[in-house]
Amino acid sequence: MRYGIITETYPPEVNGVALTVQGLELGLRERGHAVELVRPRQPTDAATTDATLLVRGAALPRYPGLRFGLPATRALRQRWQQARPDAIYVATEGPLGWSALRAARQLGIPAATGFHTRFDDYMRSYGAPWLQGTALRWMRRFHNGAQATLVPTRELQAFLTGHGFRNVVLLPRAVDTRAFHPDQRDAALRASWGLDAHALAVLYVGRIAPEKNLPLAVRAFRELQRIRPDARFVWVGDGPAREALQREHPDFIFCGVQRGEALARHFASGDLFLFPSHSETFGNVVLESLASGVPLVAFDYGATRELVRDGVHGAAVACDDEAGFIAATLRLGANDALREAMRTACREAVAALRPARVAEDFDQLLRSLAIGSPAHAASVLS
Repeated sequence: MRYGIITETYPPEVNGVALTVQGLELGLRERGHAVELVRPRQPTDAATTDATLLVRGAALPRYPGLRFGLPATRALRQRWQQARPDAIYVATEGPLGWSALRAARQLGIPAATGFHTRFDDYMRSYGAPWLQGTALRWMRRFHNGAQATLVPTRELQAFLTGHGFRNVVLLPRAVDTRAFHPDQRDAALRASWGLDAHALAVLYVGRIAPEKNLPLAVRAFRELQRIRPDARFVWVGDGPAREALQREHPDFIFCGVQRGEALARHFASGDLFLFPSHSETFGNVVLESLASGVPLVAFDYGATRELVRDGVHGAAVACDDEAGFIAATLRLGANDALREAMRTACREAVAALRPARVAEDFDQLLRSLAIGSPAHAASVLS
């Protein structure tokens, strides 16, 4: 089969969407399919190839290093008339994504979309809650222009279906449990953080940005520090809020963006992961923390609701219960024996998740769309 994947973001950009899309692409290639990737040109890119179509892009405001694709309907239509894909997957709702759906519709190419970002929740985080409804309607119009919309959790599937999104199909996520493993724990790395084997490393991994609800993580850590003065807060990632956070909290350790084995070492070298975000569609870092054997404190939705049992793998806190989040941080951070007992259970929570199975399911869904059966596509993954 010949598939097309259209995305506004892709590695070396570091975010959940970019890494998820790359995993889907590589999974299809490993299954023997021809895959054409369509994305904005990045500074390090050379020319378009048979496997990648590079289009014009522009910088994303407030997010240095990230770009969005400019409209490219004509270029996509010409490209696909010459080498027609059997089906396409559109991962992002930007101008490039809209262009891809428009060109596919004009040529009669079946399309699936991926719902990766809760832009309606982002409106609240960036001080414009009155735009939440508008954002949701805009996303519904986009995704209903495809034959299927892929989501990573049953919770999100039910939410979108209840708000008028059609043909919402569940495609679970997975994590490479060989790469993310407790054996990656690194005493030298912990020493560089000023920690010995018995001190407490509290982690945050992800975008350092307003929509991640980071002030709550800071409050929780400061409360924990009162009873665990040996604790250090280690931040892995980058984003528009980093500069102010680093200036206001000079004792925090900022490691910047980490990838691959380095990211796995940072995860496994931590003792407790704080994930205060309430705007995720999933949260890949939850899987990576569990695979690394690191208990976590997170709100009970997305990946946490799918995989985390409160009191077994960490704490799954009722959504928006900030006092509960802080209390759980204190309870887990103060009890070394409890966290140690959770480490094995964390690994077991993700042991059955295999990237190869996700690629197989993704392939079956696109194949079903290619033969003209959206209903069958939905039943394949049900």
